[in-house]
Amino acid sequence: MNRKTHALALALLLILVGMAIFLWKVRAFGYPVMPDETSAVWTVQAQIEVDPGEAALKVAMQLPTRTPGYALSDEHFISRGFGVAVDDDPWQRIATWSQRRASEPQTLFYRAVFFEDDRPLELAPTPRFPDPPELDEPFQTALTEIVDDVRRESADVVSFAAQVLVQVTDPSPEDNMALFLEGPLGLDRAHIAQLIMSGARIPVILLQGVRLVEQTRDATVETWIAVHDGTSWTVFDPRTGDQGLPQDFLVWYVGDDPLVSTMGATLEAVTISIRRQSVSALDLATERAEQAGSQVPELSLLALPLDLQSVYEVLLLVPLGAFIIAFLRNVIGLRSFGTFMPVLIALAFRETQLVAGIILFTVIVGVGLLIRFYLEKLRLLLVPRLSAVLIIVVLLMAAVSVLSQRLGLEAGLSVALFPMVIVAMVIERMSIVWEEQGPVNALLDGAGSLFIAAIAYLVMGIDLFAWWVLVFPELLLVLLGLTIALGRYTGYRLTELFRFRELAR
Repeated sequence: MNRKTHALALALLLILVGMAIFLWKVRAFGYPVMPDETSAVWTVQAQIEVDPGEAALKVAMQLPTRTPGYALSDEHFISRGFGVAVDDDPWQRIATWSQRRASEPQTLFYRAVFFEDDRPLELAPTPRFPDPPELDEPFQTALTEIVDDVRRESADVVSFAAQVLVQVTDPSPEDNMALFLEGPLGLDRAHIAQLIMSGARIPVILLQGVRLVEQTRDATVETWIAVHDGTSWTVFDPRTGDQGLPQDFLVWYVGDDPLVSTMGATLEAVTISIRRQSVSALDLATERAEQAGSQVPELSLLALPLDLQSVYEVLLLVPLGAFIIAFLRNVIGLRSFGTFMPVLIALAFRETQLVAGIILFTVIVGVGLLIRFYLEKLRLLLVPRLSAVLIIVVLLMAAVSVLSQRLGLEAGLSVALFPMVIVAMVIERMSIVWEEQGPVNALLDGAGSLFIAAIAYLVMGIDLFAWWVLVFPELLLVLLGLTIALGRYTGYRLTELFRFRELAR
């Protein structure tokens, strides 16, 4: 492998690695690409009102556990004088409030915050086949006939469940189904469907949940039904027969138990309130990564102190400015004094603003150049001469600041942010070019340096780029790969096409 191929292969590898990490953070954890992106979170609150008796009081409440499409961000138990214990069973979480004596009605609160997440539909472990229910006549006969009829009209578990719900939701049901719908059992559609599918020995569970809406103070707990085909769960709406969970449905808990149960008290009311809020997409992505156990938040620059983040927000723009300069010099063919001088001047322009920065830089370099010509007559050695130029630059910067303060020019005060060593080196380099190649070349190099610094300032001043390099520092690998590939460019520069246009004719 020759050097050119090696360099291009390395550049391609760096670009692919940087983009892969970037896309992984965006797709896996939802890191925002734009700085002002927001994401929705829902605050769900359950208000429990109980009237205690004379004995010890216990209130048990089902807690969200398996929530396909959503993840639990935070939860709080708000009560006064109650002890709270949480049974964190992975398939069924229950919170229990307890109090030995309660003399007046009590109000308990449970508050949870949810955000959208790509959680799969995992509701319960692989179930066993249920035993057929034993009913009194004529319900047992009607159940058998319904099961036999549906089995003939279906091909598998899912189609069986769908056909059952077609009959359950039929406004004019047949006699056997009407016996369950209108008879003395008093079952709702979900429990009737569960009963029929249990009669066919199909694993079935009930899902209890609420709709996540913008805002409501009295959300209704809805019951859905899920059947297992031996591989996965399939969810149905028992009211319509539709298959699949809607996007706005939050599965609260699984089972047929009530949401809240009490011992030693009377349950007066359970009120569920829902409110939608918008939060920073970056904060939510960080929380999502932490819940997934990823080390990305800990290794991120965002984990640094805020003052250090501000420093890196500027420093990480330097590679971008260096790439812009490399492109302008190697591809466009612009002239400048060195590579890093325009970058540092561009960083100084971020504080002085562009026009004021160009004027201040031109004044200091111009006056410093005149003094440098005077020092040349003294025949000083190189190092003392550079030291003298540096001292002169510092004095000029101080003089400009004082004069600007007296004249009320705030822009002039920011001259102190210029890199004085770089300015001194520019004066020295410009004087040498002036003596060796003439004033035209010296002025062209100086003007080219200022122009490149201005372009770098405009690019580095884009807030989106500053956001990207801080949140996605891996993009610097992409920039490094492009720089290495640019380093192998040996074609014509754009300015050379105009320079040699006569030869092309």
